[in-house]
Amino acid sequence: MEAVSAKVLLKGLWAGAPAGLTITNVVTDSREVTPGCLFVAIKGERVDGHDFAAGAFENGAALVLASRPVEGLPPDRTVLVPDVLDAMIRMGANYRAQYSPLVLGVTGSVGKTSTKEFCAAIFSAFGETLKTEGNQNNEIGLPKTLFKMNDDTRYAVIEMGMQGPGEIRKLSFAAAPDGAIITRIGMMHLEQMGSLENILRAKLEVSEGIASGGVLILNGDDPLLRGAAVPQGLQVVYAGPENPENEVRAKNVRHEAHGLVFEIVDARYGNTEAFIPAVGRHNVGNALLAYTAATRFGLGAQQAAAALAAYLPAGARQKVETIREVTVIEDFYNAGPDSMAAALDTLGEMATGGRRIAVLGNMLELGAVSEEQHRRLGRLAQKAGVDLLLTVGDLAALAAEEAAKLGLKTLPCASNAEVAALLWEKTRPGDLLLLKASRGMKFEEILELFSEAPE
Repeated sequence: MEAVSAKVLLKGLWAGAPAGLTITNVVTDSREVTPGCLFVAIKGERVDGHDFAAGAFENGAALVLASRPVEGLPPDRTVLVPDVLDAMIRMGANYRAQYSPLVLGVTGSVGKTSTKEFCAAIFSAFGETLKTEGNQNNEIGLPKTLFKMNDDTRYAVIEMGMQGPGEIRKLSFAAAPDGAIITRIGMMHLEQMGSLENILRAKLEVSEGIASGGVLILNGDDPLLRGAAVPQGLQVVYAGPENPENEVRAKNVRHEAHGLVFEIVDARYGNTEAFIPAVGRHNVGNALLAYTAATRFGLGAQQAAAALAAYLPAGARQKVETIREVTVIEDFYNAGPDSMAAALDTLGEMATGGRRIAVLGNMLELGAVSEEQHRRLGRLAQKAGVDLLLTVGDLAALAAEEAAKLGLKTLPCASNAEVAALLWEKTRPGDLLLLKASRGMKFEEILELFSEAPE
């Protein structure tokens, strides 16, 4: 963060900012306090930042932003607000307003982080690029990303997530993007949102922060996005590998040793061959969305397509590595029906000299459709040519039950440790192994145990 006037940073939040006071950083962890910073006291599920606010001030924080008075804090150094998280977003917006990079927002139920990484790979080929790191896509993480802007930032790719309606609207107004991508409307958060239509409306909130004339890139292969009523005054472009009506699509997709090669068919800029170091046809769609955003921002089509080769997957998202002569697809950052289906499709598409083995865990937050969607996984596993299906969790066991009806060999397991032990026993050199589950299933434990010698 560049040093900023407290009056600028706290505009609309606090009229009492001392003249001449400069803020050097904004932190939410008292262990990160440095002289001249602003400490934000956030009340979490387990820790209340207000309990550390006085200590933060003693250690050099210039100001403390809080939702209630704190003993030991001088009133003239306490910024009291009704909602600390809303104030965090407002500070992010105030800081972002000082700079003028091209900003792209990315949201969607599935694929937003991978699409963000494709965008960052392209924009980085044209200039200094800021991107959301990890899963910093909420009311805390997004402002923290905006605080990293400086005069050298030419492009910024800002991921936006949500837990409920209205959240993406706030994030979009803070980031003030020049354009946005919506990757797909899926069943993630269906339990909270109630319907796919409600999820669609929530994701479309990203368009509300875009100035008139900005660009909105939609996945034209998604029927809900294809039929969505989009705001007037924006340039709407549909992209996706399948729908022939898309302005940008793909053809001649083929697997190579380290990824996928395909031809970008762009109605505006012609055809260009591209390579992505990623597996799964869904990643072709993610790459197309990124290419489309970059070219509609005015960047060169040939250079944008070539830059897709610099993509690096974030976290445990379809990362492929070899362990004990077994090719392992690590895809356990998160999971919903759409991403599970895509992962199983990828498993079925990849060439292998051995068997296809899938380890699937519970998908969370699906509400009333949970049983139906877990049973569907069993059918998808059979369709993908899976030879052995292992599951962890009571819901994933339904997938095993359904797959067993279709003649697939299944092993429902009670724990990650049991899965790892079975993988040691059952896998052979040349096998292809998929690990896929919601983040809460902690499948990294399986990977760690499988990588080590068994006890």
